[in-house]
Amino acid sequence: MPIKTIFLDRDGVINQELDYLFRVEDFIFIDGIFEACLNFQKLGYKIIIVTNQSGIARGYYSLSEYKKLTQWMLTQFKDNNINILDVLHCPHLPESNCKCRKPMPGMLLEAKSKHDINMKNSWLIGDKENDIIAANRSSITNTILVKSGHKINERDSNATYILESINESSYVIK
Repeated sequence: MPIKTIFLDRDGVINQELDYLFRVEDFIFIDGIFEACLNFQKLGYKIIIVTNQSGIARGYYSLSEYKKLTQWMLTQFKDNNINILDVLHCPHLPESNCKCRKPMPGMLLEAKSKHDINMKNSWLIGDKENDIIAANRSSITNTILVKSGHKINERDSNATYILESINESSYVIK
């Protein structure tokens, strides 16, 4: 039976935005992230993280450094009784024309296939319009754009909701 999922971008949604974040000591969780994820689980959603990580292709950090940070982050979620079903990343440059880098829907479609996800009953929470475009291209129409990451143009956004931060998501995801 297909599952319903909350897809989360990482930088600007889960943690404070920092260009090319790869060190644990620089990782700062967004206020309310754990409470929001506990609420998602209570509502029956699975949680998957989808993140562009071009710092790998740029040589700013290695795949193993990215994996080390990701494992640490997952441990923090687990310690807060939150199960992250999967983490998918795109290591490519914006100009690489790959199918996985948001705004392309590759990571979302891979997750759909891998985990039998009902995209119509799922949500994506991102901090860039590229996150929303990727969601729409993969048949996710329930979207939230948060202002806790990048500067956004609210008038031109296709997001269903625009919120200050993920900690306001309980007002719209019920």
